[in-house]
Amino acid sequence: MAPTETPPPTDTTAPPPPATTPAAPDAPGWERAVIEKLALATLQEQRAARRWRNFWRSVWLLLAGVVVWLLYRDVVPSPPTAAPHTAMIEVRGAISAESEANAANIVAALRSAFEDPGAKAVVLLIDSPGGSPVQAGIINDEIWRLKEKHGKPVYAVVEETCASAAYYIAVAADRIYVDKASLVGSIGVLMDGFGFTGLMDKLGVERRLLTAGENKGFLDPFSPQTERHRAHAQQMLDDIHQQFIEAVRKGRGDRLKETPEMFSGLVWVGQRARELGLADDLGNLDYVAREVVQAEEIVDYTQRESIAQRLARRFGTGAVEGAWRIARSAWPTLR
Repeated sequence: MAPTETPPPTDTTAPPPPATTPAAPDAPGWERAVIEKLALATLQEQRAARRWRNFWRSVWLLLAGVVVWLLYRDVVPSPPTAAPHTAMIEVRGAISAESEANAANIVAALRSAFEDPGAKAVVLLIDSPGGSPVQAGIINDEIWRLKEKHGKPVYAVVEETCASAAYYIAVAADRIYVDKASLVGSIGVLMDGFGFTGLMDKLGVERRLLTAGENKGFLDPFSPQTERHRAHAQQMLDDIHQQFIEAVRKGRGDRLKETPEMFSGLVWVGQRARELGLADDLGNLDYVAREVVQAEEIVDYTQRESIAQRLARRFGTGAVEGAWRIARSAWPTLR
Protein backbone atom coordinates (compact mmCIF):
# COMPACT_ATOMS: atom_id res chain seq x y z
CA MET A 1 0.00 0.00 0.00
CA ALA A 2 1.37 3.30 -1.13
CA PRO A 3 2.16 5.83 1.55
CA THR A 4 -0.24 8.89 1.79
CA GLU A 5 1.30 12.31 1.51
CA THR A 6 0.38 14.75 4.27
CA PRO A 7 -0.05 18.42 3.14
CA PRO A 8 2.25 20.90 4.75
CA PRO A 9 0.79 22.80 7.71
CA THR A 10 -0.78 26.22 7.01
CA ASP A 11 1.13 29.11 8.41
CA THR A 12 -1.54 31.15 10.22
CA THR A 13 0.99 33.76 11.17
CA ALA A 14 1.55 34.85 7.56
CA PRO A 15 0.61 38.53 6.94
CA PRO A 16 -2.64 39.26 4.93
CA PRO A 17 -2.38 40.56 1.41
CA PRO A 18 -1.95 44.30 1.27
CA ALA A 19 -5.23 46.32 1.00
CA THR A 20 -5.86 48.70 -1.87
CA THR A 21 -5.13 52.19 -0.70
CA PRO A 22 -6.21 55.42 -2.39
CA ALA A 23 -3.76 57.10 -4.49
CA ALA A 24 -1.57 59.43 -2.58
CA PRO A 25 -1.92 63.11 -3.39
CA ASP A 26 1.42 62.96 -5.14
CA ALA A 27 0.40 59.89 -7.21
CA PRO A 28 0.09 60.58 -10.93
CA GLY A 29 -3.53 61.48 -12.14
CA TRP A 30 -5.08 62.25 -8.76
CA GLU A 31 -6.02 65.79 -9.83
CA ARG A 32 -8.10 64.42 -12.70
CA ALA A 33 -10.00 62.04 -10.39
CA VAL A 34 -10.85 64.85 -7.96
CA ILE A 35 -11.98 67.15 -10.77
CA GLU A 36 -14.17 64.42 -12.25
CA LYS A 37 -15.81 63.84 -8.86
CA LEU A 38 -16.42 67.57 -8.38
CA ALA A 39 -17.86 67.91 -11.88
CA LEU A 40 -20.15 64.92 -11.35
CA ALA A 41 -21.38 66.27 -8.01
CA THR A 42 -22.00 69.71 -9.56
CA LEU A 43 -23.94 68.16 -12.46
CA GLN A 44 -26.11 66.14 -10.09
CA GLU A 45 -26.79 69.22 -7.99
CA GLN A 46 -27.79 71.22 -11.09
CA ARG A 47 -30.12 68.46 -12.24
CA ALA A 48 -31.77 68.31 -8.82
CA ALA A 49 -32.16 72.10 -8.74
CA ARG A 50 -33.66 72.05 -12.24
CA ARG A 51 -36.15 69.36 -11.26
CA TRP A 52 -37.24 71.39 -8.23
CA ARG A 53 -37.58 74.54 -10.35
CA ASN A 54 -39.76 72.71 -12.85
CA PHE A 55 -41.83 71.26 -10.03
CA TRP A 56 -42.49 74.65 -8.40
CA ARG A 57 -43.21 76.25 -11.77
CA SER A 58 -45.83 73.59 -12.40
CA VAL A 59 -47.31 74.19 -8.96
CA TRP A 60 -47.51 77.95 -9.49
CA LEU A 61 -49.00 77.51 -12.96
CA LEU A 62 -51.62 75.20 -11.52
CA LEU A 63 -52.42 77.67 -8.73
CA ALA A 64 -52.64 80.52 -11.23
CA GLY A 65 -55.04 78.49 -13.33
CA VAL A 66 -57.21 77.76 -10.31
CA VAL A 67 -57.25 81.45 -9.33
CA VAL A 68 -58.22 82.53 -12.84
CA TRP A 69 -60.98 79.94 -12.90
CA LEU A 70 -62.30 81.13 -9.53
CA LEU A 71 -62.16 84.77 -10.61
CA TYR A 72 -64.07 84.35 -13.84
CA ARG A 73 -66.26 81.29 -13.46
CA ASP A 74 -69.16 83.35 -12.04
CA VAL A 75 -69.02 86.14 -14.59
CA VAL A 76 -68.96 84.06 -17.77
CA PRO A 77 -72.57 83.88 -18.96
CA SER A 78 -74.09 80.47 -19.46
CA PRO A 79 -75.11 79.58 -23.01
CA PRO A 80 -78.85 79.37 -23.76
CA THR A 81 -80.40 76.06 -22.75
CA ALA A 82 -82.61 74.61 -25.46
CA ALA A 83 -84.40 72.08 -23.23
CA PRO A 84 -87.50 73.37 -21.41
CA HIS A 85 -86.61 74.48 -17.91
CA THR A 86 -87.44 76.84 -15.07
CA ALA A 87 -85.20 79.90 -14.92
CA MET A 88 -84.27 80.78 -11.34
CA ILE A 89 -82.77 84.05 -10.07
CA GLU A 90 -81.80 84.52 -6.42
CA VAL A 91 -82.45 87.74 -4.50
CA ARG A 92 -80.58 87.28 -1.22
CA GLY A 93 -79.42 89.66 1.47
CA ALA A 94 -79.67 93.42 1.60
CA ILE A 95 -80.68 95.11 -1.64
CA SER A 96 -78.30 97.95 -2.40
CA ALA A 97 -75.90 99.18 -5.05
CA GLU A 98 -72.97 97.94 -2.93
CA SER A 99 -74.31 94.42 -2.31
CA GLU A 100 -74.51 91.41 -4.61
CA ALA A 101 -78.29 91.84 -4.73
CA ASN A 102 -78.17 95.05 -6.76
CA ALA A 103 -80.25 96.20 -9.71
CA ALA A 104 -77.45 95.74 -12.26
CA ASN A 105 -76.92 92.07 -11.38
CA ILE A 106 -80.57 91.16 -11.08
CA VAL A 107 -81.62 93.01 -14.25
CA ALA A 108 -78.83 91.32 -16.23
CA ALA A 109 -79.98 87.93 -14.95
CA LEU A 110 -83.61 88.73 -15.79
CA ARG A 111 -82.74 89.65 -19.36
CA SER A 112 -80.72 86.46 -19.85
CA ALA A 113 -83.56 84.34 -18.50
CA PHE A 114 -86.27 86.01 -20.55
CA GLU A 115 -84.23 85.81 -23.76
CA ASP A 116 -83.45 82.11 -23.32
CA PRO A 117 -85.91 80.19 -25.54
CA GLY A 118 -85.77 77.17 -23.24
CA ALA A 119 -86.94 79.08 -20.16
CA LYS A 120 -90.68 78.49 -19.74
CA ALA A 121 -90.96 80.85 -16.76
CA VAL A 122 -88.80 82.96 -14.46
CA VAL A 123 -88.76 82.36 -10.70
CA LEU A 124 -87.37 84.90 -8.24
CA LEU A 125 -86.09 83.03 -5.18
CA ILE A 126 -86.25 85.70 -2.46
CA ASP A 127 -84.75 85.83 1.01
CA SER A 128 -84.10 89.48 1.86
CA PRO A 129 -84.99 91.97 4.61
CA GLY A 130 -85.11 94.86 2.13
CA GLY A 131 -82.88 97.76 1.26
CA SER A 132 -82.76 100.54 -1.30
CA PRO A 133 -86.09 101.74 -2.79
CA VAL A 134 -84.18 102.95 -5.85
CA GLN A 135 -82.65 99.54 -6.59
CA ALA A 136 -85.98 97.80 -5.93
CA GLY A 137 -87.84 100.24 -8.16
CA ILE A 138 -85.46 99.66 -11.06
CA ILE A 139 -85.92 95.89 -10.78
CA ASN A 140 -89.71 96.21 -10.45
CA ASP A 141 -89.95 98.33 -13.59
CA GLU A 142 -87.71 95.95 -15.56
CA ILE A 143 -89.80 92.92 -14.63
CA TRP A 144 -92.94 94.60 -15.96
CA ARG A 145 -91.16 95.58 -19.18
CA LEU A 146 -89.73 92.12 -19.81
CA LYS A 147 -93.04 90.39 -19.08
CA GLU A 148 -94.77 92.56 -21.65
CA LYS A 149 -92.01 92.08 -24.23
CA HIS A 150 -91.52 88.31 -23.94
CA GLY A 151 -94.85 87.11 -22.58
CA LYS A 152 -93.29 84.79 -20.00
CA PRO A 153 -94.74 84.40 -16.51
CA VAL A 154 -92.77 85.43 -13.44
CA TYR A 155 -93.21 83.84 -10.03
CA ALA A 156 -91.77 84.89 -6.68
CA VAL A 157 -90.88 82.18 -4.16
CA VAL A 158 -90.18 83.40 -0.62
CA GLU A 159 -87.92 81.45 1.72
CA GLU A 160 -87.32 83.11 5.10
CA THR A 161 -88.07 86.79 4.50
CA CYS A 162 -89.53 89.02 1.83
CA ALA A 163 -89.80 92.44 3.42
CA SER A 164 -89.74 96.07 2.32
CA ALA A 165 -87.63 96.49 -0.84
CA ALA A 166 -87.69 92.72 -1.40
CA TYR A 167 -91.50 92.79 -1.38
CA TYR A 168 -91.33 95.83 -3.69
CA ILE A 169 -89.63 93.48 -6.18
CA ALA A 170 -91.92 90.52 -5.51
CA VAL A 171 -95.15 92.37 -6.31
CA ALA A 172 -94.11 92.60 -9.96
CA ALA A 173 -94.43 88.80 -10.19
CA ASP A 174 -97.61 87.15 -11.46
CA ARG A 175 -97.91 85.05 -8.30
CA ILE A 176 -96.14 84.98 -4.94
CA TYR A 177 -95.50 81.67 -3.13
CA VAL A 178 -94.50 81.58 0.52
CA ASP A 179 -93.88 79.18 3.36
CA LYS A 180 -96.46 79.31 6.13
CA ALA A 181 -93.77 80.73 8.46
CA SER A 182 -92.16 83.18 6.00
CA LEU A 183 -92.06 86.86 6.98
CA VAL A 184 -93.81 89.03 4.40
CA GLY A 185 -94.67 92.70 4.10
CA SER A 186 -93.10 95.66 5.92
CA ILE A 187 -94.56 98.12 3.42
CA GLY A 188 -92.96 101.26 4.77
CA VAL A 189 -89.94 103.54 4.58
CA LEU A 190 -87.50 104.66 7.23
CA MET A 191 -84.64 107.10 7.58
CA ASP A 192 -82.36 106.56 10.52
CA GLY A 193 -79.31 108.30 11.92
CA PHE A 194 -77.82 109.82 15.06
CA GLY A 195 -77.60 113.29 16.55
CA PHE A 196 -74.49 114.23 18.50
CA THR A 197 -75.16 117.86 19.34
CA GLY A 198 -75.82 117.28 23.08
CA LEU A 199 -72.70 115.14 23.45
CA MET A 200 -70.61 117.76 21.65
CA ASP A 201 -71.85 120.45 24.03
CA LYS A 202 -70.84 118.35 27.03
CA LEU A 203 -67.41 117.67 25.57
CA GLY A 204 -66.88 121.26 24.54
CA VAL A 205 -66.58 120.38 20.83
CA GLU A 206 -67.50 123.06 18.32
CA ARG A 207 -68.92 121.98 14.95
CA ARG A 208 -67.65 124.13 12.06
CA LEU A 209 -69.75 123.42 8.97
CA LEU A 210 -69.64 125.75 5.97
CA THR A 211 -72.28 125.42 3.26
CA ALA A 212 -73.43 127.26 0.16
CA GLY A 213 -77.19 127.02 0.54
CA GLU A 214 -78.99 127.38 3.84
CA ASN A 215 -80.36 123.81 3.85
CA LYS A 216 -77.34 122.01 2.45
CA GLY A 217 -76.37 120.43 5.76
CA PHE A 218 -79.83 119.48 7.02
CA LEU A 219 -78.90 115.76 7.28
CA ASP A 220 -75.64 116.46 9.10
CA PRO A 221 -75.69 114.45 12.37
CA PHE A 222 -73.46 117.01 14.12
CA SER A 223 -75.84 119.90 13.52
CA PRO A 224 -79.20 120.49 15.26
CA GLN A 225 -82.29 119.49 13.29
CA THR A 226 -84.86 122.22 12.83
CA GLU A 227 -88.58 121.64 12.54
CA ARG A 228 -88.42 122.75 8.93
CA HIS A 229 -85.78 120.15 8.14
CA ARG A 230 -87.76 117.45 9.94
CA ALA A 231 -90.87 118.28 7.89
CA HIS A 232 -88.92 118.17 4.65
CA ALA A 233 -87.42 114.77 5.50
CA GLN A 234 -90.86 113.44 6.43
CA GLN A 235 -92.25 114.62 3.09
CA MET A 236 -89.52 112.69 1.27
CA LEU A 237 -90.39 109.56 3.23
CA ASP A 238 -94.09 109.99 2.48
CA ASP A 239 -93.40 110.38 -1.24
CA ILE A 240 -91.30 107.19 -1.38
CA HIS A 241 -93.89 105.37 0.74
CA GLN A 242 -96.62 106.34 -1.71
CA GLN A 243 -94.56 105.03 -4.61
CA PHE A 244 -94.21 101.74 -2.75
CA ILE A 245 -97.95 101.53 -2.06
CA GLU A 246 -98.77 102.18 -5.72
CA ALA A 247 -96.38 99.41 -6.79
CA VAL A 248 -98.09 96.98 -4.38
CA ARG A 249 -101.57 97.90 -5.59
CA LYS A 250 -100.51 97.59 -9.21
CA GLY A 251 -98.97 94.17 -8.69
CA ARG A 252 -101.57 92.62 -6.38
CA GLY A 253 -104.70 94.23 -7.82
CA ASP A 254 -108.01 92.85 -6.61
CA ARG A 255 -106.27 90.12 -4.60
CA LEU A 256 -105.22 92.69 -2.02
CA LYS A 257 -107.54 92.94 1.01
CA GLU A 258 -106.47 96.30 2.36
CA THR A 259 -106.63 97.04 6.06
CA PRO A 260 -105.62 100.18 7.98
CA GLU A 261 -102.39 98.45 9.06
CA MET A 262 -101.42 96.97 5.69
CA PHE A 263 -99.15 99.86 4.68
CA SER A 264 -97.97 100.70 8.20
CA GLY A 265 -94.71 98.75 8.00
CA LEU A 266 -95.89 95.62 9.80
CA VAL A 267 -94.87 92.14 8.69
CA TRP A 268 -96.96 88.98 8.67
CA VAL A 269 -96.24 85.27 8.51
CA GLY A 270 -96.88 83.51 5.22
CA GLN A 271 -100.25 82.04 6.19
CA ARG A 272 -101.61 85.42 7.24
CA ALA A 273 -100.05 87.08 4.18
CA ARG A 274 -102.17 84.75 2.00
CA GLU A 275 -105.32 85.80 3.80
CA LEU A 276 -104.49 89.48 3.26
CA GLY A 277 -103.72 88.97 -0.41
CA LEU A 278 -100.04 89.81 0.00
CA ALA A 279 -99.24 86.28 -1.24
CA ASP A 280 -101.08 83.73 -3.36
CA ASP A 281 -100.23 80.25 -2.13
CA LEU A 282 -97.87 78.04 -0.17
CA GLY A 283 -95.01 76.47 -2.09
CA ASN A 284 -91.26 76.22 -2.51
CA LEU A 285 -89.00 76.37 -5.55
CA ASP A 286 -89.30 72.69 -6.46
CA TYR A 287 -93.08 72.79 -6.14
CA VAL A 288 -93.39 75.80 -8.42
CA ALA A 289 -91.03 74.31 -11.03
CA ARG A 290 -92.80 70.94 -11.00
CA GLU A 291 -96.47 71.84 -10.53
CA VAL A 292 -96.83 75.43 -11.75
CA VAL A 293 -94.24 75.85 -14.51
CA GLN A 294 -94.23 72.09 -15.26
CA ALA A 295 -90.51 72.14 -16.04
CA GLU A 296 -88.69 70.32 -13.25
CA GLU A 297 -85.20 71.19 -14.47
CA ILE A 298 -84.08 74.39 -12.74
CA VAL A 299 -81.36 76.53 -14.30
CA ASP A 300 -79.69 79.22 -12.16
CA TYR A 301 -79.30 82.57 -13.95
CA THR A 302 -78.13 84.51 -10.89
CA GLN A 303 -75.30 86.94 -11.63
CA ARG A 304 -72.80 86.35 -8.83
CA GLU A 305 -69.74 88.42 -8.11
CA SER A 306 -66.34 86.91 -8.73
CA ILE A 307 -63.78 86.71 -5.93
CA ALA A 308 -61.94 89.67 -7.48
CA GLN A 309 -65.09 91.78 -7.42
CA ARG A 310 -65.81 90.84 -3.82
CA LEU A 311 -62.30 91.75 -2.73
CA ALA A 312 -62.44 95.02 -4.67
CA ARG A 313 -65.79 95.85 -3.11
CA ARG A 314 -64.52 95.03 0.35
CA PHE A 315 -61.00 96.43 0.31
CA GLY A 316 -60.34 98.25 -2.94
CA THR A 317 -61.99 101.61 -2.42
CA GLY A 318 -60.69 102.15 1.12
CA ALA A 319 -61.38 105.28 3.05
CA VAL A 320 -63.16 107.04 0.19
CA GLU A 321 -65.85 104.40 0.08
CA GLY A 322 -66.17 104.51 3.85
CA ALA A 323 -66.65 108.25 3.85
CA TRP A 324 -69.21 107.99 1.07
CA ARG A 325 -71.18 105.37 2.98
CA ILE A 326 -71.22 107.58 6.08
CA ALA A 327 -72.49 110.48 3.99
CA ARG A 328 -75.28 108.30 2.57
CA SER A 329 -76.19 106.64 5.87
CA ALA A 330 -79.21 108.87 6.38
CA TRP A 331 -80.76 108.14 2.97
CA PRO A 332 -84.17 106.43 3.11
CA THR A 333 -84.27 102.63 3.07
CA LEU A 334 -87.08 100.11 2.85
CA ARG A 335 -86.55 97.70 5.71
